[in-house]
Parts: sequence; C-alpha cells; structure tokens
Amino acid sequence: MASGRLSVCATPIGNLGDVTVRVLDALRDADLIAAEDTRVTRTLLARYGIETPMRSYHAHNLDSRTPEIVERIGAGERVALVSDAGTPGVSDPGAHLVDACIEADLAVEVLPGPSAIITALVASGLPTHAFYFGGFLPRKAGELRTRLTALADLDATLVFYESPRRTAATLAAIAEVLPGRQACMARELTKMHEEVVRGPVEEVAATLAQRELKGEVVLLVGPPARGERSPLDTDAIRVRLDELAAEGLKRSEAVKRVAEELGARRNDVYRIAHGHE
Repeated sequence: MASGRLSVCATPIGNLGDVTVRVLDALRDADLIAAEDTRVTRTLLARYGIETPMRSYHAHNLDSRTPEIVERIGAGERVALVSDAGTPGVSDPGAHLVDACIEADLAVEVLPGPSAIITALVASGLPTHAFYFGGFLPRKAGELRTRLTALADLDATLVFYESPRRTAATLAAIAEVLPGRQACMARELTKMHEEVVRGPVEEVAATLAQRELKGEVVLLVGPPARGERSPLDTDAIRVRLDELAAEGLKRSEAVKRVAEELGARRNDVYRIAHGHE
C-alpha cells in the first residue's frame, strides 16, 4: 500500500466554481474525507460527481476522531481534510489534526485555494503592505476594547472574522477605540449577494447599525496614519502575562503568546515582563 498522507484541501468560500483541479483530484483519490460539516461538503462533492466516503471532523468530536484518522493515515490511507469553506486550519479545528499528523511524523500536504481573508483584504482597498489576522474578536466588551487598544499602533491592516449578529456592535466598538480609521465590512464573498461596504469606520458602523446581516462577515480596519501612534498599553500586557503565568507558561512562552495575541512588538513585551517599563 502507498504511504499515507493528509491532504489539507482549500474549498470554495461561496462560489463552487472556485475549487481547484488539484483539490478535486485529492478528494476523488482519497480513501476518506474528513469534513467539518458533511452536509456542506456533500453539496460540493455532488457538484463534481465525487463519491468518496466522508466522516465528520469538528470541534465537538476531534478528541475521539483524531486518533482514528491518524491511525488510518499511518496504515497507508490518504485522508482529505476540508472545512466548511476556505482553508482548514485557520480558525477551525483542522489545525488539531494537522498538528497530530506532524507529531506522528506523517506526511501532510496543503493544497491552496480560496481564502476569505485574502479576498476581503484585496476587495477592501485598504493598505496591503502588511496585515494582521486576529480571528474572532472577544465577545465581552472589556476584553474587546483591550484587544483593539493593544492593536492600535500596529502598522498593518487589521482583519477579523465576525458573526453577522455581532457585526454592528463590534464596528461600534472599533469606531470608539480606533476613531477616524478607514474600515471595510465584507460578507457573502463570491456569492450572489456579496457585499463590500467601505469608508471611515464611524460611517460604516452607522450604515450597518440598523441592518440585519446574514452570511459570513470579514471586518477590516486600516492602519494608523503617520503620527497617530498611541502609548503602549502596559497594563493590558501585564494582565495577560500574569494570566498566562498562572496557567503555567514559561516567561519566554508567555512573552511570545502576548505579542502574537495583542499585536505588540516582542521586545516591548519582553521589557514589560522583566519590569523595565
């Protein structure tokens, strides 16, 4: 039997015509498709006449399914991993399976394709010299403000996923913490009802405040203008460092984690961690 492997397959974020030839070949040739939602994936497979067996693989069963899938790959099977849309491993449980396969020294290949992050970034018209992807922002108001404040000085376009139900409230918070920034709300990308709203964040927030949105939403916020940098939020950094220390992380690991989470320079976090600020 040929050596097994995990194929991480990027699937369309809306329009089923955006799937790549390589991904279709991988889905046909696989012994098993591990799908975040088999109902969603079945629509794609039906479109292209693919009948490969599927099993669900999502946040609620990954602890039991991961060992099974790793064992099958180790025995020589080919498994294709797909999420509901886009590239598995980005803000979804697929990363857990990738890590498990790497840990087991199994072959992992990533087949690139559609990405809501990149599609929204290009469509936004905001600067693309650098961007920061922050996944989903915190739901609690205080934590949300802390996260946004920590990212205020980052010279990059900020990109976040958001629930359509929370979009208006999140935009209002962004307008309060990062006033005057250019912003964009992109939803239903590549679908029939695709919508991209651009402008100053206050205007975007006001435009969407009374609307009931549907579909997947990406929020983007432009970088600060020259001379707009605000003081480093040392209190927020210290609080997060203390939280991670309480969880048992070593100081070096905590510094790295805080820098990634809050978009701060690692050297700045290091100085705060060692009491130099």
